[in-house]
Order: sequence, then C-alpha cells, then structure tokens
Amino acid sequence: MKSPKRLPLELRISAVHGTGAFAIHDMPEGTVLGSYEGRRFTEEEAKAAEVDWNSDLTYLFALSDGSMIDGAQGGNATRHINHSCEPNCEAYEVRLDDDSLDLRIRTLVAVHKGDELFIDYALIVDDEPASAFPCYCQSSRCRGTMVAVDN
Repeated sequence: MKSPKRLPLELRISAVHGTGAFAIHDMPEGTVLGSYEGRRFTEEEAKAAEVDWNSDLTYLFALSDGSMIDGAQGGNATRHINHSCEPNCEAYEVRLDDDSLDLRIRTLVAVHKGDELFIDYALIVDDEPASAFPCYCQSSRCRGTMVAVDN
C-alpha cells in the first residue's frame, strides 16, 4: 500500500527541533498517517553505507530485517516527525505480498488539529553513551536522551 498523496500533516517550525510535522485535522487513536518513504538500502548496503551517524540531522530508519530507509533521499513529510519520550504516534512494520517491509506511522492516542506529531526514536547505539543523543522533547517524562530505555 502506498502512502496517500496528501498526508494528514503539514510542516512547520517546531519548538522541539527544526521542522516538525503537525496534524491538519483531528485524528482518533490508530489513524494511519502514511508510510515512511525514502531510498531503501539492503542490510549489506546499509552496513557499507558511508553515513555520518553523529550528525544532528539524519532521516535514517532501521528495519527489523536489517535494511534501512533514508528519508532524506526521496522521502516524504513523515521524515519530519520529531522525537518525544512521550510520543503520540508510533512507527510499525507491515510485511507486504512481495515479502518486503513497509514502515507506517499511526497515532497512539487521539490527536487534535494543530498538535505536533511525535514518535519515540528509541535509538539503539553501540559505542556511544546515551548522553551523545540528547532529547529536547520538553515532556514531563523526558529521559534526557533519544536512546532506547533498554540501551
């Protein structure tokens, strides 16, 4: 399933970070916003990719099969959904008929028109401390990092 041509969000300046994605109308819990799109890398290509992992601005999304999506290359507006430790959306995988994975974004709670949309990036890092990936979400539940709780 392809994302709708018109995603139910608009881009504006975010109080959290750079450009953010905001709901253009009220949406109930479970509303699918669309697919996270961009250049696809196989697991082997992802390992070989020369990526600045320490950049403050990347649009990379790793999938459970080891592949990766780079939203900066051919991506859509979902790449501007910022991180929050108290997200109102989530990313989830759907296996398609051709056995590839589609990454979709849906609301976790009811979202109101004008609300900024957030997911928990839950980064998994190997050689860097969690403090190297600070969070600016301003949530009362902020853990201070975009790194996954278990990491």
